[in-house]
Amino acid sequence: MKSTGASGGTGTSEAAGPGTVSIVGMGPGDPGLLTLRAAAELERADTVIVSRAHCPAEILAHCRPDVEIIDSAEGDPVRLATRAAKEGRRVVRLLRGDPGLACGLAAEGGELAKAGVPFEVVPGVSAVTGVPGYAGIPLTDSEHREVRIVDASQGGVDWERFAAPDATLVITGAEGAVAEVCKGLVAAGRPDSTPAAITGLGTTTEQETVVSTLQKLASAAKGMEAPALIIVGDVVGWRDRLSWFETKALFGWRVLVPRTKEQAASLSDQLRGYGAVPDEVPTISVEPPRTPQQMDRAVKGLVTGRYEWVVFTSTNAVKAVREKFVDYGLDARAFAGLKVAAVGEQTAAALVEFGVQPDLTPSGEQSGEGLAREWPPYDEDLDPINRVLLPRADIATDVLIARLTELGWECEDVTAYRTVRAAPPPAPIREAIKGGGFDAVLFTSSSTVKNLIGIAGKPHNVTVIAVIGPQTAKTAQEYGLRVDVMAEKPSVSALAEALAEYGANRRAAQVEAGDPLRKPSQMRRGARRRR
Repeated sequence: MKSTGASGGTGTSEAAGPGTVSIVGMGPGDPGLLTLRAAAELERADTVIVSRAHCPAEILAHCRPDVEIIDSAEGDPVRLATRAAKEGRRVVRLLRGDPGLACGLAAEGGELAKAGVPFEVVPGVSAVTGVPGYAGIPLTDSEHREVRIVDASQGGVDWERFAAPDATLVITGAEGAVAEVCKGLVAAGRPDSTPAAITGLGTTTEQETVVSTLQKLASAAKGMEAPALIIVGDVVGWRDRLSWFETKALFGWRVLVPRTKEQAASLSDQLRGYGAVPDEVPTISVEPPRTPQQMDRAVKGLVTGRYEWVVFTSTNAVKAVREKFVDYGLDARAFAGLKVAAVGEQTAAALVEFGVQPDLTPSGEQSGEGLAREWPPYDEDLDPINRVLLPRADIATDVLIARLTELGWECEDVTAYRTVRAAPPPAPIREAIKGGGFDAVLFTSSSTVKNLIGIAGKPHNVTVIAVIGPQTAKTAQEYGLRVDVMAEKPSVSALAEALAEYGANRRAAQVEAGDPLRKPSQMRRGARRRR
C-alpha cells in the first residue's frame, strides 16, 4: 500500500476513459460495520482519499497493496478526487458514518457534479443509528414512533421545534455544548426529568455511555470524549435491559498476546468477541534449520515407507513439513499408510487444514507428556516398522522420546525449524507492559514467559496474568509473576474463555459492591478512571 501526499500519483487505471469517484461511508467506528459494497469498492480503488486520523487500519486493509492513499488533511478532498478521476483513476472518497447524514455528501457531491466528474454513493452505517444500537438504546418502540435528528455542530438550534415529548431526539455535534442543549430543551418545554444519554467514541472498544436526565446530563458527561452523540427521550430507559456491547466480559481490555502472528490470529479473534483489544507481540521468530539435509532425508523417508508414525508437536512443525512437501511437489497423499499423532488441538487443526486427519491426540493434557501417556507400546506382530519420526524445534525436550523408547519404538528426532528470540517490541509497547498499560497478558507456554520478559520486561503488578497450564504457571511464578487465571485444559481457546470468565466475575463484583467499573489498567496510580 502506497501512502502519498496531495501531489502523489501511481499511474492510471487500466480502464480507458475518465475515472469515477465513489463516495463511501465507512461506518461510525467499528471496522466490522463496513458494508460489503464498501469493501468491494476499496478492493477496486486506485486512489483512496480519507482522513487518516479517523480511519481504522482494518478499513484500509481491504485495499490493494499498490493503492494510493491520500490524507484529506493534505488538501481539498474534492480537488484531489477530481484530479485523480480525470487521470482515469478509480477513486474512493471515504467518509465516516453515512455520507448523506451529518457528513459531506451534499457539499462534496455537489462540487463533483459541478465539475462534471462521474460519481456514485455507497451508503454506510450512520452514527445516528449505529451508536444507539451499540449503546443498547432503541430509537423507537411501541409507544415512541418518531425520531428527530438534530445537527447541533453549528449552534443556533431553535429548540422550540423539538419540544414534542413523544419524539426521540438524536443530537450530533454537541460534545462541547451539552449544557446549552439541555437548557435549550428544558426552556422549550421538555421536562428536566426527561431521560437523556450521551455516548462517546461509539461502536469502538473505547465506547462510554452515561445515562441521566436533561437536568443532570451536563455534569455527568464531563470529560466525555468526542465524537459523542446525545439521545433524549423515554427510549433511554431500555438501556438497562439491552446494553450488550459495554457489558461484554472483557470490554475495552487491552490484552497482550505474546505469540507469532500466525499463532495469534484465532486467539485474537476470540478475544475480540469478548470485547477485548488484542495486541499481538511476537516473542519468538521461527527460522529454517541451519542444515536442511536432515529434513530432506526425513521427507524422502516418509515417501519410501521408512516410518510407522509421524509425531507433530507444534503447528510450526506442521508448517515446516508442509513447506518441504511443496519443495518436492508432494501433498497430503504422501501420508497414506502412515500413522500421525498431534500433541494437541491446535496442531491437529493445522494437520486437518493440510488434509491429514491425526490418528492420535491426547485426550487429557495437551503436551508431549500427555501424548506419551497415551502412546501404544510397540508390537512386532501389529507394527511392521518400529520407527517414529519427530520433526521438531531445535530446543525440544526429550520426555516424549524417552517414553517412546521405553515402549520399544526407535525415534528419529529431526530439527524441522529453529526458534530464536524475537526482536524487542517498539518502545510504547515495552512501556505499556512495564507501566501497567495492559489489562491482561496471556502466556501460552513457558517460553513465552521467558521470552517476553527477556525482550520487553516484566508486566506491571496490576496486569492480570493468565496462563495455559501448570507448567507455564510455575515458570511465571519463578519469574515473580502472580498468576490470576489458568485454563481448565491446555488450549488457547480455553485460556481465552477462562480470562473472559475472570473478567465477567470481576465486573459482577464491582457492580454488586456499587464500585465504578474499572479495568485492571485503571487501578494503577494516575490512571484515568471511567465513570
